[in-house]
Amino acid sequence: MLRQLALLTCLCLCALSLPARGDEIVLNAVGDIMLAGSGTPTYARLGYDYPFAATRRHLQNGDLAIGNLETPLTSRGDEFRDKQFRFRADPAAAIALRQAGFTVLTLANNHMLDYGPAGLQDTTDLLDRHGILHAGAGETLEAARRAVTITVKGKRLAFLAYSLTFPEEFYATTSRAGTAPGYTPFFADDIAKARQMADYVIVSFHWGTERAERPHSRQIAAAHQAIDAGADVVLGHHPHVLQGIERYKGSVILYSLGNYAFGSLSPSSRQSVIARITLGEGVREVEFIPLNVLNSTVRFQPRIMEAGRGDAVIANLNRISAHLGTTIVTSDGRHLLDMGGDNQRVATR
Repeated sequence: MLRQLALLTCLCLCALSLPARGDEIVLNAVGDIMLAGSGTPTYARLGYDYPFAATRRHLQNGDLAIGNLETPLTSRGDEFRDKQFRFRADPAAAIALRQAGFTVLTLANNHMLDYGPAGLQDTTDLLDRHGILHAGAGETLEAARRAVTITVKGKRLAFLAYSLTFPEEFYATTSRAGTAPGYTPFFADDIAKARQMADYVIVSFHWGTERAERPHSRQIAAAHQAIDAGADVVLGHHPHVLQGIERYKGSVILYSLGNYAFGSLSPSSRQSVIARITLGEGVREVEFIPLNVLNSTVRFQPRIMEAGRGDAVIANLNRISAHLGTTIVTSDGRHLLDMGGDNQRVATR
């Protein structure tokens, strides 16, 4: 009952700032969220609302917001030491994520089991308590692969999430908690089932090569298979940098949204976007809002990039999308995906 009340509160809060026309639905999507690491002292000093302060109004200017939560929210669990980087964030961050406007968080990534099944359990319990839906991880393989659904303006949206990153020990099995593996038979079957019960299907993949601007041919193949199975939107992350955009059979693929609120001082992660996706008869519009995510400059608070600096981000996104046959045009200060004609080319790395 508490979870239902929290979710109802969430929907009411989102409804206060709905800009879409008629029965259109606006989904704001961002990349990786990791509220730990080098950012921990800043978050501890300024609070977990701080990283979202400069972008909150943009996240809330729509019906839903989605991001990839790339750290468990826990203070316990057994640390998985057979990898270089392990993270966990203060459970207090869950409240800040809800207040920032997140409706759905994906958990299928290479850090969600950094502190074992206990860390995952704490994370899902906290998100449930604060009315944030989550997809891509669970106490069994069946739970990890289960679509999470929400009804907005009379339309049902289904969300699925998968990991194609190591370690494989983080993948859920029939008897082990973990993330949903991004194997084609799994996601194709799950998407087809979700398509039967939902008006829109949004699929998230954690995949690719870190710091690579171009998606690997395996990413492209998986994205096309997901759309062939019935996905409307494919959202990617893990490279920590932007990758290109593709139109395929009327659907949209964002191969990597880069970092969003990510507690790292890596100089490679400099630019990102909020992808503002309008759903009507399929995907009607995609707008890109440029972000500065270079933490040595923005101090762990992503900032909107205005005027010329934002134009430079879009120019870069056009450059890395060219091999996918995709163009972003700027009109009246808005950066919009050119929706003219479907792109069905298969590009390889």
